[in-house]
Amino acid sequence: MTRKPLRPLARILKARAQGEDPDAIAAENLRQRHEATRDQARQRAEGRLLLLGLMFFCAFSVIGMRMGALASSVPEEPRASAVGNPIIGQRADIVDRNGRILATNLATHSLYAHPRDMIDPAGAAKGLAEIFPDLEEAELLKDFTGERRFLWIRRQISPEQMQAVHDLGSPGLLFGPREMRLYPNGPIAAHILGGASYGREGVASAEVIGVAGVERQFDAFLRDPANEGAPLELSLDLTVQAAAEQVLAGGMSIMNAKGAASVLMDIHTGEVISMVSLPDFDPNNRPRVLTEGDQSDSPLFNRAVQGVYELGSVFKIFTVAQAMELGLINPNTMIDTQGPLTWGRFRIRDFHDYGPELSTTDVIVESSNIGTARIAMQIGADRQRAFLDSLGFLKPTQLEMVEAPTGRPLLPPNWSEISTMTISYGHGLSSSPVHLAAGYASLLNGGTRVEPTLLRMANAVEGPRVVSEAVSARSAAMLRQVVERGTASFGEVPGYEVGGKTGTADKPRTSGRGYYDDKVISTFASVFPANDPQYVLIVTLDEPSENSGEEPRRTAGWTAVPIAAEMIRRIAPLLGLRPQVDTPQSIGVTLTSN
Repeated sequence: MTRKPLRPLARILKARAQGEDPDAIAAENLRQRHEATRDQARQRAEGRLLLLGLMFFCAFSVIGMRMGALASSVPEEPRASAVGNPIIGQRADIVDRNGRILATNLATHSLYAHPRDMIDPAGAAKGLAEIFPDLEEAELLKDFTGERRFLWIRRQISPEQMQAVHDLGSPGLLFGPREMRLYPNGPIAAHILGGASYGREGVASAEVIGVAGVERQFDAFLRDPANEGAPLELSLDLTVQAAAEQVLAGGMSIMNAKGAASVLMDIHTGEVISMVSLPDFDPNNRPRVLTEGDQSDSPLFNRAVQGVYELGSVFKIFTVAQAMELGLINPNTMIDTQGPLTWGRFRIRDFHDYGPELSTTDVIVESSNIGTARIAMQIGADRQRAFLDSLGFLKPTQLEMVEAPTGRPLLPPNWSEISTMTISYGHGLSSSPVHLAAGYASLLNGGTRVEPTLLRMANAVEGPRVVSEAVSARSAAMLRQVVERGTASFGEVPGYEVGGKTGTADKPRTSGRGYYDDKVISTFASVFPANDPQYVLIVTLDEPSENSGEEPRRTAGWTAVPIAAEMIRRIAPLLGLRPQVDTPQSIGVTLTSN
């Protein structure tokens, strides 16, 4: 930039020639230069102020918009982000078919320690031992004074315990938020629900995972955020389940049984309305798995699903139904029951001598082993095996529980003619009560196969046909006569036509050789109402003994049948079944004319 001189020579000379003061020219030029500098400085300052004002305006606009957004949003706690997969703590509820809670979540806290921050480790150890009696003061003090920097005290504590720990005032005792799995009904449906525990966990959250039952089977569904907290709906009816457990527990005690199981199933859909296994447990405080001995002695063992037993004469109706379906017999066909029936070194006998022959119906009513075996000989091994396979007896059930695959039926290594004969009356093939319930439902619902399920179903899904509707109806009529005049006479329930079949099977020795002389598995497989089958109920007792008489009575007619009758009496009204009351004919006076 070229600067203008203060005393330009041409103007100075001209001013002197005209007699003017040359210094005035220099002063004027200096004034103009100062004014120009001042104007430039002012423009620069105004530009800077404008820019600063614009910056302040933008900043306050952003702050105002953010404050408006915060004021209009739903308040929530800030969450720290972490590297890796986040721990999902939320778990969906489990409800029964009527929406009643079976399993839910409860907000609680965990307790952990930072020993390095403790001022009085001895006092903290003593206080914790008083709050939690199962903790050892000496062990706590050892951990608090050792090299450990972190120590879990309790994965979950109650509000009362939290307050008590807080009152200790130790800075090294800290709390973390937790969500625990809660089963508000205690042991009701314990084997079905299974239980839950913690997987990955940190001080700020923990992952709740299923460990057994439907909790583990549907673990992915229950933890999936995409379901938006939708509950898992089971087919169970909580009220019916509670009543069934109460009756079965009382019957198990009266009959001096080692264990018991029951299954109530909708005959058309296969929905399990109630399933009980005793002894049971509280899933809120799930016991440990046995590390030695017989697992069936553990309360965790689900006798209804995992327990496979020779169920005895309850299988006879399958033999008769198949023979009727094949056209070999009808309900009035006379069957040779002269005994004993000899096959090689084996002899088949009846509990009583029923004479030289019985009708097919009476073979079921009187529960003749010989008569059933002779019918099975007409059927043959291959056809018998195929029929039982069509009913689901040769493989584990598809029930939605992780324990279901372990309930694999025990089949004879060689399905020979003698196996065909013994299987016809429930010996030589072991299956679970759930298998039996599904088999009876498939036979008596009109003759179509149903799969047992623990999920609520909106509509029945018709499976492949196993027998005709006529054979299904005849089978139900035979089972009704078993209650009316046969081995299940104690199963009569006023107002509800009950049909069923008893089964008493000797219990095999634990060594695998032979059978006990005084231990049995007694079973009653029932259907009600028999004139229009709606539900199948299976009751099984392990080593029952009814001791009211001079000698112990162990047969199903004395043990399982009365329990099933009481159960039906209690639960039938809960299922919405109205009792059928015979209305006597009205008595009146008729006016006649002579």
